[in-house]
Amino acid sequence: MRLQDKVALITGASSGIGRESALLFAREGAKIVAVDVDEDRGAEVVEEIGKDGGEAIFVRADVSKSSEVEAMIQRAEDRFGGLQVLFNNAGIMHSDDGDAVATDESVWDLTMNVNLKGVFFGCKYGIPALRRAGGGAIINTASFVAHLGAATPQLAYTASKGGVLALTRELAVIHAREKIRVNALCPGPLRTELLMKFLDTEEKKQRRLVHIPMGRFGEAREMAQAALYLASDESSFVTGTEFLVDGGITSAYVTPE
Repeated sequence: MRLQDKVALITGASSGIGRESALLFAREGAKIVAVDVDEDRGAEVVEEIGKDGGEAIFVRADVSKSSEVEAMIQRAEDRFGGLQVLFNNAGIMHSDDGDAVATDESVWDLTMNVNLKGVFFGCKYGIPALRRAGGGAIINTASFVAHLGAATPQLAYTASKGGVLALTRELAVIHAREKIRVNALCPGPLRTELLMKFLDTEEKKQRRLVHIPMGRFGEAREMAQAALYLASDESSFVTGTEFLVDGGITSAYVTPE
């Protein structure tokens, strides 16, 4: 199994990419710390892992709060004796996120606090745990919109994910010789609850689909497979990357020289 004897903490684990990653990582041998603010759905993920023969615990934490992130890392070490994989996946996409004129300051602040500050806190408290474990892998969920911008305006989200890319690159360089790898997973448009709530009309959906060469939305399980590669020792020489898993949408926008 690709994650045998590893402990993996995944934020945003109750749904979407986080849920599928928790289930997949557990099947690949990892002990899972499933983190979310949704206690009921988080408990369901842990129960499903247990039924499948895996081992997992749920920790409720708001990643925008420093003390709760510090506590979730501590809980992982206390329960399982260490931490080798940190998947900073939790994020929001606010329905009132628009262009610079229309987006309220409160929407901007909330989005930045969860999507960017949450990743910072995860790394702030997670990196010392990875050091104690002798190294490990950090995966930060960014997005293809950090490269391209979004056809349907969502400025705070796009800016927050751009910040995640910059943070990932710098941390990868800083910690490379400590056997700590830091990579960004950049999903394309997905058929997840998060995006479908934002693309709440057929017109908005088609505005995204028309640009995807594969002609469909991606699935959360496909992102989990990509995250598994970044978490596993198969990617042992991979750090500082922006792993685009986007159905070709980014390449469709690249202008040939």
